[in-house]
Amino acid sequence: MIEGVKHIVAVASGKGGVGKSTVTVNLALAMAAEGYRVGILDADIYGPSQAQMLGVGEGVRPQAAGENRFLPLEAHGLQAMSMAFMVDVREPMVWRGPMVAGAFQQLLTQTAWEDLDVLFIDMPPGTGDIQLTLAQKVPVDGAVIVTTPQDIALLDARKGIEMFRKVNVPVLGVVENMSLHVCSQCGHAEPIFGEGGGERIATEYETRVLGRLPLTLAIREQADGGRPTVVAEPDGEVTATFREMARQVAEQLEGQAADSGPSISFSD
Repeated sequence: MIEGVKHIVAVASGKGGVGKSTVTVNLALAMAAEGYRVGILDADIYGPSQAQMLGVGEGVRPQAAGENRFLPLEAHGLQAMSMAFMVDVREPMVWRGPMVAGAFQQLLTQTAWEDLDVLFIDMPPGTGDIQLTLAQKVPVDGAVIVTTPQDIALLDARKGIEMFRKVNVPVLGVVENMSLHVCSQCGHAEPIFGEGGGERIATEYETRVLGRLPLTLAIREQADGGRPTVVAEPDGEVTATFREMARQVAEQLEGQAADSGPSISFSD
């Protein structure tokens, strides 16, 4: 177990560019809006984006909490840790795999997480070093796979699901991002990246589609501006979708806790 954390959920995708970080931050905020204590760890060492999405200013650093420990930063009610809080984000991380895996482990274990119900880990794309480290060293309770309906993204999403199945991590569900584009001028809806892909994968791997998100300018602008949709539009339709996803994730985690006895429970 990671000290101060009850449940760990990895948010992953087989490939980059499918909106995984945007989904992670909004899902975490939605879970917090449902009343849980939530943290977010940005495990994308090469391309950390959670600092910007959470509106944490450049150069803001975590405070030390005793020897070799850091306090997570607070943003929009979440506890957050990212490589972006440790280094100059304009400088590239020119590191080999073992260094990256080591940095990830340090961020996870040397952060003084405080009484979290759920820690969401925003995974880098692919099935490489960090994914292996996570599988071998971290008690992950479940994974959420983010994909677009596009065939090539689904191909990679399958790899992500297979990876978690190989290491016995339950896949809590698939999030189909950019599933529909609604024209801001005329209201015409069009599935630019195809349709039904998330459903096909969910059926194939006996998991579920947690939700479908539209391809809209607002979601991207809000995340880029440091006020993700769940915070920027708490009563909006997209936020309602994220909150429904959060409820499904919580329900499955609580179900697991019940199966393994009364020792694990969410805080009231």
